[in-house]
Amino acid sequence: MVTLHQLSDFIGSNFQTKEFTINDSFPSYHYEGYCPQTGELLKLPRTPQAEAIAIGLMQYLDRDQVYSREGKMYGILLVELPSGEQRILKAFSGLLNGSGIVEGWVPPIPGREEVVLDEKFTLIKLEAIKQEIIKLKELPERSQYKQISEGFEQKLQEMSDRHRNCKQERHNKRQKISEILKDEELKTKLQELDEASRRDGIERRQLKSQRDQALQPLQQIIDTADAKIWELKKQRKELSRQLQAKMHAAYNLINFLGKSKTLQELMPFGLPTGTGDCCAPKLLHYAAKHNLKPLAMAEFWWGESSGVGSCVNGEKIQGQKTLAKKIPGKFYGACVERCQPLMGFLLSGLQSRNDVETQSYQNHVSLGERFANTSPQIRSNLSIIYEDEWLIAVDKPPGLLSVPGRYLHNQDSVLSRLSNLLPTAENITAVHRLDMDTSGILLLAKNLETYRQISKQFQERQVYKVYEAILAGAMSSLSATEEGIIELPLWGNPDNRPYQEVNQQYGKPSLTKFKLVKVENNRTWIKFIPLTGRTHQLRVHAADPQGLGIPILGDRLYGCNTETKRLHLHAKELHFNHPQLKQKIHLKIEIPF
Repeated sequence: MVTLHQLSDFIGSNFQTKEFTINDSFPSYHYEGYCPQTGELLKLPRTPQAEAIAIGLMQYLDRDQVYSREGKMYGILLVELPSGEQRILKAFSGLLNGSGIVEGWVPPIPGREEVVLDEKFTLIKLEAIKQEIIKLKELPERSQYKQISEGFEQKLQEMSDRHRNCKQERHNKRQKISEILKDEELKTKLQELDEASRRDGIERRQLKSQRDQALQPLQQIIDTADAKIWELKKQRKELSRQLQAKMHAAYNLINFLGKSKTLQELMPFGLPTGTGDCCAPKLLHYAAKHNLKPLAMAEFWWGESSGVGSCVNGEKIQGQKTLAKKIPGKFYGACVERCQPLMGFLLSGLQSRNDVETQSYQNHVSLGERFANTSPQIRSNLSIIYEDEWLIAVDKPPGLLSVPGRYLHNQDSVLSRLSNLLPTAENITAVHRLDMDTSGILLLAKNLETYRQISKQFQERQVYKVYEAILAGAMSSLSATEEGIIELPLWGNPDNRPYQEVNQQYGKPSLTKFKLVKVENNRTWIKFIPLTGRTHQLRVHAADPQGLGIPILGDRLYGCNTETKRLHLHAKELHFNHPQLKQKIHLKIEIPF
């Protein structure tokens, strides 16, 4: 049973009655997301009052050592009842001491009960695999191998030192006897010294042979164990993947519009391990389901932190990267990979019911809100230039991403807008990419099979693409050929992202055909036909001295200092074979500059 706590359970009455209230305290953080229906940025604050409630929960946890045994994220949600009274919900991430349902805490998102038996058996298998891997890593043959190997290495080193001294002595003897002996006597003595040298070589080879004979049986056992460990890790990864897939298909989230979706529907292109088990989704789902109005939320870490990556209820997934250790008692925001992608859906319908934001926040908007307010395309529909049952092509405007970025401020994209506009867009996928500042034809597939078929055409260079650009200068008569091919390998320096550079050693092959259209008013119009699809390929091939030597107008990243409103690069034409209709499709749009 979930307990709706009084505020006094966690904070004193003085805090509630003085200057810190939900309407006039300035938030230190916002849980944010774009509404899938409207594209509106929705926000739920973490206020000083919410943090004070969370600190009260920390003090409660600190009194019981059971909560310090395993580190995890905890959270509180300040809610308003239909009567207007304020109450507090509390939640933990994953399982608490092996259980998902604990009295007084928000339960897991519905769906776990459907896979609880699979989860139990999977965790037993994972533990068995873990113990078997530990046993294989601690084989006595490994320490025996190391001990024997070190012993032989010591003997070989001692022998090498002795042989080195003998060799020097023989060298000295050769010089000496060459001065005092002659003919047969000299020849005999030299043969004796050569024979001593050969005996040293034989001795060394015999010791190495003894070493190999002693180590080979142990090495076979170790190699067999290592192969078994690799296979067990592979099994562990697959078991974890299968369990997570079942969980994600079963988990069903509800938002404040009353709409329900599974995790797979919300994140069709892959879900990081642990998605849906964090505090924020559990708290918001419960509030929406029980008609509770969220006012503020706060999440914090409590207990030890091992710094491991994503887990299935404590079982670290093989291959997950190690993360920085969490700090007990520190407040954290929504995790980028698991919670942030769900926020827009979970908060949908909240703003119309909950006017949490005040006028004092308007001068302190988040980066995501600033982006929404300054982008003129944020609420406009896309211009669709082709659509059928399998494919859709749009005229992407400059300043809009092809697909959502990783962080909150760059979620607006062609893909996210189409996902909101189209009624059956669960599996829509961008087949290729255009740079954010490049305009023109962007092709997307409506199902995974079509995506795979079209992607193969791109990979095998069966798709014909034409771009047109204006260069920020006039090509001289010496360098301006009518047409040609630029072949410059491109490399993305990891220390200077997203900048690409020509690098003969590390660069990937990059080919671009070009054709001069015209030179006018100290500008050059160029048609580009990329034969490969590297990041920023046309921009670098235009700007680099080994290419055309003039940056594209508006391309500040690659050296254009001319003031202009946009990058003058446009994807004008796209030719490909329709995988279902078996027809040649030729898309073409006008240049907007």
